[in-house]
Amino acid sequence: MSHPRKPLRIALIGWGAISRRVAGLLAQRLGSRVTVAAIGLRDLSSAPGLPTGAAPITDPGQLAGLGLDLVVEAAGREAVAGWGAAALRHAPAFAVASTSALCDDALLGRLLEVAETNGSRLLIPAGALGGIDALAAAAALPLDEVTHTIVKPPAAWRGTAAEAMASLDALSAPLTFFCGTAREAASLFPQNANVAVISALAGIGLDRTRIQLVADPGAKANSHRLAASGAFGRLEIAIENRALAANPKSSEMTALSLVRLIGAAVNPLAI
Repeated sequence: MSHPRKPLRIALIGWGAISRRVAGLLAQRLGSRVTVAAIGLRDLSSAPGLPTGAAPITDPGQLAGLGLDLVVEAAGREAVAGWGAAALRHAPAFAVASTSALCDDALLGRLLEVAETNGSRLLIPAGALGGIDALAAAAALPLDEVTHTIVKPPAAWRGTAAEAMASLDALSAPLTFFCGTAREAASLFPQNANVAVISALAGIGLDRTRIQLVADPGAKANSHRLAASGAFGRLEIAIENRALAANPKSSEMTALSLVRLIGAAVNPLAI
């Protein structure tokens, strides 16, 4: 007896550069297999060009009754607190792109409690990283250290706390302007260093994972170098990502990782 697969019904929280890129790629790659049922917004005036059939909503309670399979956040750390609990109550899974919000231990604890109570899941995509599956697997045995270096052109660090740490316009060579924990990096640079939370949660945690932030005037892309050692052996991964055209602070891979996560929930073959 056959059971044809139903289209995956999702809601996107936010309609910025990442959500628009995700929606466009979903339409191209997955077509009718995914239905964008709703877009969560701060206000209705920020909703130009929504996907056909997607309902604009401004209250997390409006997620109820939509028959959602997945809610995907890409609206900034405040949206995780604002929409997360409702998403976990009204859908089987909530995927978080603005992972810097999870530096708040109380918020993370509340979301996990709601997920446990409702039988739903809090999903963390790989974001701009490569090899996060290997790091997560390695963490099944004791890890000694994890270091994550994020390198971006000076322009990508403008408008952030980096401007108080370095003369971005005067750089003639790469400058490491921050060294600290994943919690500190993601808290200080919630747009640029969201990905630090991903490597931390996959490995040895927010307070043991070491982060280095680098402004490189010669860089043409956003790059990440991940190094880990432990009982499993040693891991070194480097990835160079093209910046998202509509937002140089984010990588194209951030949107692609969300598309992959959504595709894995609907495709008959998932890796």
